[in-house]
Formats: sequence, structure tokens, C-alpha cells
Amino acid sequence: MAHQQLCSQSAIAGTEEHDRKETDELIASLPQRKGAVRPFQCLYQNFWYPIVTLPNVITFQWHFEAKHKDIVLVSQPKSGTTWLKALVFSIVNRSRFGISNTPLLTSNPHELVPSFEFQLYGSKLRPNLDGLAEPRLFATHIPYPSLPECIKRSDCRIIYICRNPLDTVVSSWHFFLEMARLEDKPEWSLEEHFETYCQGTSSFGPFWDHMMGYWKMSLEWPSKVLFLKYEDLTEDTVVHLKRVAEFVGLPFTEEEKEAGVIEEIAKMCSLKTLKDLEVNKSGKVAWTIEMEKRSFFRKGEVGDWINHLTPSMVDRLNSIIQEKMSPFGLEFKTC
Repeated sequence: MAHQQLCSQSAIAGTEEHDRKETDELIASLPQRKGAVRPFQCLYQNFWYPIVTLPNVITFQWHFEAKHKDIVLVSQPKSGTTWLKALVFSIVNRSRFGISNTPLLTSNPHELVPSFEFQLYGSKLRPNLDGLAEPRLFATHIPYPSLPECIKRSDCRIIYICRNPLDTVVSSWHFFLEMARLEDKPEWSLEEHFETYCQGTSSFGPFWDHMMGYWKMSLEWPSKVLFLKYEDLTEDTVVHLKRVAEFVGLPFTEEEKEAGVIEEIAKMCSLKTLKDLEVNKSGKVAWTIEMEKRSFFRKGEVGDWINHLTPSMVDRLNSIIQEKMSPFGLEFKTC
């Protein structure tokens, strides 16, 4: 099947003006709630989206045409997204760039692996992506049920990274504080953020349904969806880089292994290295708002939650994990 035929919804859409009208009417009909930093979120296809990104999500669903060699990186916010982008970009492009001339030295990972809903379909209603070098690398926070059918039906690969919810809720809170400061909005307390996270109303939540959607697909269709855990990647980066390379059809050769190529990529893409690069110390990334590049690099530590969450918070979140995910075999290392 040619990639142009993979998305049947493309034929439905009319002019851009028509699309905007249809999108506006659809969003106006959805349940809304006050968001963390942005004014409103909408419940769309059983998940909560920032209202500012929802038009981009919908037009992405309508117009994106998958190619069989595409690689889509997926995560919940603040679950290792930046790190995964750097790692996969380096693996896929290692025949073109060495450590001495990698684009990571001059570009933020979010500029090298753009997001569907924040960048590509945010800057243009119908971006032309056909000219991108293959395999094309994309990223998204969109849950599995809401991915365009063309992605599901094609041979493209999906790599999902998740992080233990205790650390994720803390990391996402810090990121929201950065957003509030940039927009001169009132700061969002940890208690407020924790409550929305546990209620499943944080951005792209409920977090348990987001994780479980990709977890179940990775078990059902392992050649299609690779499920990575942030904690495992931290513990043994080299082993999991080999998994990723094999999954995308670009396994490391024996010569590369002996030459230490995998270790070089792991070191180049480490949080410490990326954080210390001049390109990531200043400047901004075009997002739904312009985000400071430095805001994508904080601690990245496993177990930092212990410095922020109260015992009652930990008990509540652990009970949600136990109820929603543990019965299906999804467990986390928390320290």
C-alpha cells in the first residue's frame, strides 16, 4: 500500500477555512475545564488536551500521511522525551554524523525531532512533510487511541518512553512553573498539580490510560511498538540503545560495538552533556509558546520525588498505580 493511501481522512477535508470552521465547532462542543497554566483544557476522545493544541491535534489526525519508514517517539510530558529524541536521532543518523559534528551540538533535540501537535501542525495547518529525509523522525504526546489510523496501519515504528508517575508528577510540575513564569501567570502549586494528575485531568491524561494504551500494544504488537522505561534506560543505557537500534532496523555492527560507538552516543546524549552544551543554555524553542531551552533540562534523577511528595501523596499515587496498571504487569522502579 502506497503511503499516500494510508490516511483515508485526508480525502474528507476541504479547504483550510473549512477545516478551521469544523475544528472550532467540534472544540466548542467538547467538555472544558480550567487548566494548569493555560486557561482551558478539553476532553477529546477520552483524554484531556490543552485547548491551544487541540486544533493542531485534530488537523494532524485529518491530514497526516504516514510512510512505512517513519519513526514516531511518544511520551507523556516530562517522561524522558528530550533524552529519547537525542538518543534516537543519534542512532538513526549515525552514518551521517559522528560525535564531533552531530547536530546536537548546535540544535536542541526538540528542533531535530519536531512534535506533531506543538510544532509541525502548530506552525502550519497542513505542513508539507514529504521532503523530509527518511526515515522521518517525529514526536508526540498523543495517546494511542487518538493516533491517525494511517500510523497504526503502516509499517512505521512507535517508540514509547514512560517514567514512574512519582517522578513524572514532580518533573511536570516544575515545567508548568516555567510556563507560568514565561506567561506571567500565577504559579501552580504542587498540591494543585498533584490533584489534577491523580484525577486524570492533567494534560494528555489520564496518565494511566495513556501508559496502558501503549503498554498493551507493545505486548500485542512488539514489532510495531517498543515500550521503554526511563528507569531502565538510566540503569543500562547501552543495552537499551541496542534494543532501539534493532527495533528501527538499524542494528549496531560488530565493528561499531568494538569501536565504542554505542557508549559514545550514550555519553553525548546524557543529561549532563546536553545540559552543558551552549546551545541548550540560552535561547528558546518554538512551542505553543516559546520555551526556554534550559527548561527541558532539570535533574533527570530517579527518585527525586522523595524530596517533594508527602507520604500521603505517595500512598495515593501508589494506590492508583496498583489499581490501574499493576494488574496488567506494568510496574515501576521508583528509586
